[in-house]
Order: sequence, then C-alpha cells, then structure tokens
Amino acid sequence: MSCPREEREKLERLLVGEHGVRAEESRGRENPEEECRIRTCFQRDVDRITHSKSFRRLKHKTQVFLQPEGDHYRTRLTHTLEVSRLARTVSRALRLNEDLTEAIALGHDLGHTPFGHAGERALDSIHPGGFRHYEQSLRVVDLLERLNLCYETRMGILNHTHGAPDDTMEATCVRLCDRIAYINHDLDDSIRAGLLTADQVPDRIREGCGTRNSVRINSFISDLIDSSDADGLRMSPKMQELFEYFHSFMYSDIYTNPVAKGEESKVEGILSALYGYYIRHAEKLPADLSGILETEGPERAACDYISGMTDGYAMEKFGELFIPFAWTVK
Repeated sequence: MSCPREEREKLERLLVGEHGVRAEESRGRENPEEECRIRTCFQRDVDRITHSKSFRRLKHKTQVFLQPEGDHYRTRLTHTLEVSRLARTVSRALRLNEDLTEAIALGHDLGHTPFGHAGERALDSIHPGGFRHYEQSLRVVDLLERLNLCYETRMGILNHTHGAPDDTMEATCVRLCDRIAYINHDLDDSIRAGLLTADQVPDRIREGCGTRNSVRINSFISDLIDSSDADGLRMSPKMQELFEYFHSFMYSDIYTNPVAKGEESKVEGILSALYGYYIRHAEKLPADLSGILETEGPERAACDYISGMTDGYAMEKFGELFIPFAWTVK
C-alpha cells in the first residue's frame, strides 16, 4: 500500500503541469536524506523554514518604516506571508507546484537585516565582502540553520531579487509576487502613516489598478495569470508599464521620503558600532557561530550575527555596549 507522500506525488502528475516542478523530479538535497512517509520534499522544506529561528525573528524586523507607532504596519514577517499567499494563488492558477512556490516565498527574506533596506545598505558598506540579503538568505538556510533544503527551493531563494536564466516557473512566480506585494502594501502603509492621502495617489495608478489595496493587488495578479503562458510568467505590456510607473512613484515619493526615512541615518552608526565591537571582541559572539569564526574569521561571523538581529535586539545590544547606565553606591 502506498504512503501519503507517494499518493501526493501521483496527484501532482495531474495537478502540476508540464512547466512546473513535481516533487518526485526534484534535484534533491545537498546531503541526501531518506524520504518522509507523509510529506513530499517540498512540503518538508516549507515546514523546516516555518519552524526555523530566522523565520520567527522576521516578526520583529522592519519592512519599510522604522519604529512606526501603531500595530497595523507590515513587518518583514507579514510581508513574507503576503508574498506567500499571492504566489500560491498564481502558482495554483498556472498549475505550478504550490508547495515549492510556498517554500521559496517563506524563505526568500530570511537573510534580511534589522532596520530593513537601511540595515542592508549599512552592512554592505561596512562588511569587506559587501552584503546582499538574498545571498544571506541562502547562507541562513545552508550554513546558519542547516535546513538542508531542496536545490529548487535554495535557488529560488537566492535568485528572488534579480532572477536567473534557469529559474523554475515557481521561482519566477515568487519574484514577481514579491514586487507586486511590496509596492502595494507599502503604499497602503504610507497612507496609514499619513505620508499621503488616498486622493494624492496619482490618477494613473488609481484609474489603472484601483483605489483600494485589495483591488490593486487583484488587478496585477489577475493580469499576471492571464498574460502568462508556456514561455514564461509576465504581465501584459500595458500592466507592466503601469507597474513600472507605480514602482517609480514609490521610490520618488515614499522610499526616499524624508519624514519616513528621517531615522535611517542612525542605522549605519548602530550597525557599524556593533560590527566593530564584535570584530574586536570575537569571544563575545554566540557559541553557535564558533565554527564560522574559526573557518571564515571574525568579520564574517560578526556580519552573520548582526544581520540576524531583530530591530529591538540590535538597539538593546547597542545600548548595552555603548550607552552608560546609571549606578548607585550601596
């Protein structure tokens, strides 16, 4: 009698079209393992990511706005979950592998720094080897958490920002849904923060894809599904042009807005101070980084430690190390 995994793999031969990746066709793991009786290899990847420490820390990492007042702004975790849901919707509609798509989506930002892209820019300027969050995300699953994920999941995570010629359709799906998700939810958060009103959103955006977050997302996702074919995933020329306009508007009016970004100038000082301290005092790094310290040196170990910090923990460590506390004589 076949096991649940084998039944699912048989079902995938019907549900996953010829352009998707079926679990039984995976190129496997770097360190081979016995197959699970219940879950396919991609289902196991989803579970390993969602149970990882790096995934849990995303809830306390900035998406766009540093230290916003209010409970309803996106964090790196809620962004990840929104990308996952959008990507699964597209994947199902196009008969791709939903489990592989979900695994890539859930893991794509595991390597993001505290303080969002401000933290990424800071570490990139400080660390001799530079810093790119998509490379760090792969480093997290491979070396720091040792999740031993499937090849297709790993490459989807690595290439989620810029893509690669040999991307799977599932990887491309996540990359496009990531971009669709963040410009829409960042606009939603910007309106909530009072950086602009809904009426100040350019007419071209409001008329082209809608005036509400859900309507805008539905416009882009529906167009992506309708315009994609065996040759690849894409939006229609008209919607792609609108997307690029929307993207440019977000960079010119939101991502560089001095009100929203006023505190970011402090980020480099915080991370630079922490980085310098842990290079000089490598013995203060966590014990689980001892292997990295021995094989790759203090700079790499310090970079791994700091990039994994949440916003609050980075500020706590900075305060502990560099801000004097009051004391009394007993």
